[in-house]
Amino acid sequence: MSCSTVSSFTSLFAPPKKSSLPNPKPGFVHCSLGGMVVEPKATAATEPLLLNAVRGHDVERPPVWLMRQAGRYMKSYQIICEKHPSFRERSENVDLVIEISLQPWNVFKPDGVILFSDILTPLSGMNIPFDIVKGKGPVIFDPLATAADVDQVREFNPEESVPYVGEALTILRREVDNKAAVLGFVGAPFTLASYVVEGGSSKHFMKIKRLAFSQPKVLHSLLQKFATSMAKYIRYQADNGAQAVQIFDSWATELSPVDFEEFSLHYLKQIVDAVKQTHPDLPLILYASGSGGLVERLALTGVDVVSLDWTVDMAEGRRRLGHDIAVQGNVDPGVLFGSKEFITNRIHDTVRKAGKGKHILNLGHGIKVGTPEENVAHFFEVAKAIRY
Repeated sequence: MSCSTVSSFTSLFAPPKKSSLPNPKPGFVHCSLGGMVVEPKATAATEPLLLNAVRGHDVERPPVWLMRQAGRYMKSYQIICEKHPSFRERSENVDLVIEISLQPWNVFKPDGVILFSDILTPLSGMNIPFDIVKGKGPVIFDPLATAADVDQVREFNPEESVPYVGEALTILRREVDNKAAVLGFVGAPFTLASYVVEGGSSKHFMKIKRLAFSQPKVLHSLLQKFATSMAKYIRYQADNGAQAVQIFDSWATELSPVDFEEFSLHYLKQIVDAVKQTHPDLPLILYASGSGGLVERLALTGVDVVSLDWTVDMAEGRRRLGHDIAVQGNVDPGVLFGSKEFITNRIHDTVRKAGKGKHILNLGHGIKVGTPEENVAHFFEVAKAIRY
């Protein structure tokens, strides 16, 4: 890839050259791959790199963090698991949440430090009992199937139900001290609904689809409760220290585009609109795995960043999303099992295709169990050495 402006780069390895072609629009960089990338604004030096990049400020490199960067691939995390085998204990005890969240920060110094938690954490506070069982994953004890079941679901009050989340975010913000952005996250309505209707993880999602297509009013009622609750939860996280929040809609890509618009897009947009009314400067990131067929629709939610999975070519994703939205991703997590040279090449390829600015370097999904820690360290080393 080559990008032609005085401040842009022709590659990650060579100094920039001035273009003989005029910029077609002020404030944009014309790229040889086709399309344009927003030309960065002046940097706000006091803010973390990740926030500056999302807001289109001038940055020297893309910020980098990894989904599931705190977790099972780290030996230090495995030691905690031996002492505290319950996932819910690890994710609901303030001291453990802070310790686990900071493990990758202490070792790799990523540009984003994400709260160690789970998208299902709010469920107990919504009168939906659940657990996360080792070797099995999420288990919903009483899956929802009827209008009467949905009537029993309460709107989420994070101050009452998950005070440990707010406390942990406040301490993380102090510990990280603005050297990186503290990130919160929530589950999207359709994904949360999928878990509570299916009773846990699913391969075919027939229960949620049966509900959607035979009793749509019942599902819409449930989705509305989740939308209202997640908007509250995002505000709560922001008020307690989160500097950006990622929304995970992991299962929405099981829907056809027309059904995505009805059962997911509407509620995602509602969340974004509600949060932006009270927190207009809070960056919101949206991730949906397997989203190649929905990329343009993800941008319609109004989020600040679309996180692409590895099945979407980054250059294509940039073109399809347009110039005003930032992108995150999207190295295949499996790459971290390759050689260091292979990892380096894939990082550079992704950054070249993303272009200068408005890009957060990440994986296209969470780190896999068994990923060598030394390869994760190499990923961060290479990423942090890049200069536009």
